[in-house]
Amino acid sequence: MDIRLGDTNTLKVVKTVDFGVYLDGGDAGEILLPTRYVPEGCAVGDELEVFLYLDNEERLIATTLHPLVKVGGFACLEVSWVNQYGAFLNWGLMKDLFCPFHEQRRKMCKGERHFVHAYLDESSYRIVASAKIDKFLSRRMPMFADHELVDVIVWQRTPLGWKVVVDGLFAGMIYHNEIFQTLHPGMQLKAYVRTVRPDGKIDLTLQQDGFRKVDSFAEQLLQYIDEHGGQIPFGDKTDADLIYETFEVSKKTFKKAVGDLYRRHLIVIDDNSIAATAAE
Repeated sequence: MDIRLGDTNTLKVVKTVDFGVYLDGGDAGEILLPTRYVPEGCAVGDELEVFLYLDNEERLIATTLHPLVKVGGFACLEVSWVNQYGAFLNWGLMKDLFCPFHEQRRKMCKGERHFVHAYLDESSYRIVASAKIDKFLSRRMPMFADHELVDVIVWQRTPLGWKVVVDGLFAGMIYHNEIFQTLHPGMQLKAYVRTVRPDGKIDLTLQQDGFRKVDSFAEQLLQYIDEHGGQIPFGDKTDADLIYETFEVSKKTFKKAVGDLYRRHLIVIDDNSIAATAAE
């Protein structure tokens, strides 16, 4: 049986002791799950879903806690402390995640937050973090179709927009004129591929383009009106931020959807409200 260090594993309880239970780690031997993480009523033979990492003495240890990042993943983590070897990041476990100086883009200081990638260092068999994100991204050409829905994690603000990591593999960009909400490093979102550039970088948008976006939101808006008594206090003069906070679309998309519903005689509108038309 192969275990995955820095990831979630399903392991069987083989022995109970005063300080926890031991799990079957196959060739890695028995792995301790300390008492504080043992589920109530746990018995020998039970299978538990646990995260595996190394304790302060570099021994395999299990936890039922869910860390903020797993090996192969990206996250924005706070620096807990720094010593002569590097920085230690809070990833939600008892032992902090180490980021050596040579994996830092600039010197990390206590209290700062940094976007990092967690990986398994093959020479030391330790889970470590790196802020040098580019070297962990795929160099192959992405094979996404235009308008394809993808998962992104927000990486870094630039003069053009926000860099993101797409599906955990590729570099992408959401330009400032496509953004109608506050973004921050580590934020996980859904986005639509606008185009894949010749250099392999991906341009994205947080909303569907063109008529598909309007058609989709128009139906959502009509349902929203129906669920709120047939009339809502939104109109041409409604603030764009309130529209985005409520519907997660831009005011431009909102107005196009309203226009579509109006042309179909499904709503009546004025400056400050929208109402569904009475069913015949």
